[in-house]
Amino acid sequence: MTVLAAASDLGAIKQRQQAIWATGDYSVIGTTLQIVGEDLCEALDLRAGERVLDVAAGNGNATLAAARRFALVTSTDYVPRLLERGRERAEAERQTVSFTEADAEELPFPDESFDVAVSTFGVMFSPDQEKAAREMRRVVRRGGRIGLANWTPDGFIGRLFKVIGRHVPPPAGLRSPSLWGTEERLAELFPACRITVKPRIYTFRYRSAEHWVDVFRTWYGPTNRAFAALDPAGQAALAADIVTLLQDLNRGGEAALIVPSEYLEVVIDRS
Repeated sequence: MTVLAAASDLGAIKQRQQAIWATGDYSVIGTTLQIVGEDLCEALDLRAGERVLDVAAGNGNATLAAARRFALVTSTDYVPRLLERGRERAEAERQTVSFTEADAEELPFPDESFDVAVSTFGVMFSPDQEKAAREMRRVVRRGGRIGLANWTPDGFIGRLFKVIGRHVPPPAGLRSPSLWGTEERLAELFPACRITVKPRIYTFRYRSAEHWVDVFRTWYGPTNRAFAALDPAGQAALAADIVTLLQDLNRGGEAALIVPSEYLEVVIDRS
């Protein structure tokens, strides 16, 4: 039986998570995932002039994808540094975007303020999954859409979570973020909504497994903090297990690392 964390525990977990995501510089990783935001906007059949909210936007992949389609975009995250990276990108592209610091579980917008809400590998990390889902649904008008890209439990990133969890256990009672990558959990989070899912593949392309570990250990907050929580022997063991996983999934041979990672592309019709 799974015992879920109490509300006070979830608040403390959120504070720790916020500090984790502020570590390193997620934008180094985030920019490599840009294609996911582009594909999600196409799946949503986004229209020029629609009001779009990007939740847990990171450095703005879905934000920029929507802005390039002439939507009216508000980009949110609870890490100010990531919003600044998104702002820099928008300015470089001459895109007009509104940036607002906001927690996915407490969005500072009135009910039905947007036509579309999106999140690419963002809202799935909220400690209180039900609250985050309710907030996304609340701020979207009836007849609007919610678009998500969520890593699946059995894909590379889902398996990576399990590897890291064996070395640095997650907080007790916290649901796995990769549950957002299952149809069953999505039906629980968005009841009475029509949900369309499409399994998709994002491909990580790096020089080698060791290169991937070095980049993620340096720039990706969760991986950075996982290594920091271990002594030198523990760090070496974690790195070895991640390298093994990467090599098992690598289809690039000895020349390069090419690792496919499954995610769910999700379109939810807000009833």
